[in-house]
Amino acid sequence: MAPPAARLARVSRSVSFSACHRLHSKSLTDEENLKLFGKCNNPNGHGHNYKAGLLISLLCSLQIDPVSGMVINLTHLKEYMQEAIMEPLDHKNLDKDVPYFAEVVSTTENVAVFIWENLKNLLPVGTLYKVKVYETDQNIVVYKGEETISE
Repeated sequence: MAPPAARLARVSRSVSFSACHRLHSKSLTDEENLKLFGKCNNPNGHGHNYKAGLLISLLCSLQIDPVSGMVINLTHLKEYMQEAIMEPLDHKNLDKDVPYFAEVVSTTENVAVFIWENLKNLLPVGTLYKVKVYETDQNIVVYKGEETISE
């Protein structure tokens, strides 16, 4: 009798966090920022209840462990997300409290990149597949770190 084939799976987990920010680029004048970002350029900022979801997957080889029955220990994943997302971002002013955003505009796209970079340093190499950040129910960013544009 042949051994059972390895089963592959992707695990997803999400967290919600609240943060405020101001969309403002130091490369633009105040007038250009206002024109580009509109009310999101409010000098006092504005807030969101973000939802960050991530999908863990090592392409074609993230197998369900036959002993534990898991792809990744969800307790460990929760701890990684706490360290990579909740501690640096929850209830923070992104522009003032998170050093990364001192020079990077705090768009949802860049929040997704920030989360990706933090998580990839904690998770086993190659397991992070994508990060999905919901700024609102209508505004969602998906980031996969390996996607780049050649120049």
